[in-house]
Amino acid sequence: MREGHVTEREEPAAAGGALDAAGLLERLRTWGHELGFSQIGVAGIDLHEAEAGLQAWLAAGFHGSMHYMQAHGLKRARPAELVPGTLRVITARLDYLPRDTPQGWQAIGFERLREAQLGNVSIYARGRDYHKVLRQRLQKLADRLQEAVGPFGHRVFTDSAPVLEVELAQRSGLGWRGKHTLVLSREGGSMFFLGEIYVDLGLPLTPPGGAHCGQCSACIDVCPTRAIVAPYRLDARRCLSYLTIEQDGPIPIEFRAALGNRIYGCDDCQLICPWNKYAQRSTLPDFDRREALAEPTLLALWAWSEADFLRHTEGSAIRRIGHARWRRNLAVALGNAWRDSGDRRVAQALDAARGEASPLLREHIEWALTQRSDA
Repeated sequence: MREGHVTEREEPAAAGGALDAAGLLERLRTWGHELGFSQIGVAGIDLHEAEAGLQAWLAAGFHGSMHYMQAHGLKRARPAELVPGTLRVITARLDYLPRDTPQGWQAIGFERLREAQLGNVSIYARGRDYHKVLRQRLQKLADRLQEAVGPFGHRVFTDSAPVLEVELAQRSGLGWRGKHTLVLSREGGSMFFLGEIYVDLGLPLTPPGGAHCGQCSACIDVCPTRAIVAPYRLDARRCLSYLTIEQDGPIPIEFRAALGNRIYGCDDCQLICPWNKYAQRSTLPDFDRREALAEPTLLALWAWSEADFLRHTEGSAIRRIGHARWRRNLAVALGNAWRDSGDRRVAQALDAARGEASPLLREHIEWALTQRSDA
């Protein structure tokens, strides 16, 4: 482990003598709240009960082109193989709803999806890249812990390695796995990020809570592409978040109409979830909505050059898909807008880009222009 690996300890100790483990956990939670985290938990590393489900999901091909998920195999469910010496995993929840999110935001989200001319970006991606925000704060939390107990082995993860985040969050009491496969909290819905610190300290475990989805199937019913193929089972190959972010080739024709005006991610299963009436606003300015993504029209976004794209997405999670995929997504959304609105400006903007478009983009533009017979 990095950060000065030492001999594994079953009980944390401070430089000046033994430190009460339960008291240390409370201090961890206090430090976490000071850093903006809503919840801190501690999970054990025996995740063998999750291995069969992971193997079945991979065997079904539900990971699509995310080959890294299969490449790591069961290491994802074996923390001590990923980071030798790991005894516990500190889990953290960081809420991301922008500070100025209005009441009724879920209904407003569905209204935006009906505005064909607007570009819709998933809520989590409208501010600063969460990887950077979360990693920095997790490292500060680890530093605070090190000040209390002395040097110890640890490693920080923020959706950046083969980690079973949902499983660890569930086991440490941060929430339960919803039928859409995201973590749900009674106090915070699902609008939050998860982060982990693998440690070689024998910290006390925090107990898991119960599940509270009951008979509700709202997330399954609302999914535009029926990607939630069964409760707690997601086929990423059908998911609009996967298709607009992870998929680097053509968007399958059968899913293009369902994409609507979603140009980066999809929030439908979260917008419909009853538990998200309890979602908490972030205390951090990092997740405030960027002006360029406030009420963007598809035509305005289509007009961005690559330099414009890089400027407007600096420090944003959106930048990772690159300008080419961004334009691909926009072309499909514009095709849907052309079909629904008949606005000739949309067809003209698409047609004007055909000549210099890459083969991938041209294929999506051609599809978009066929969405009305009067093209």
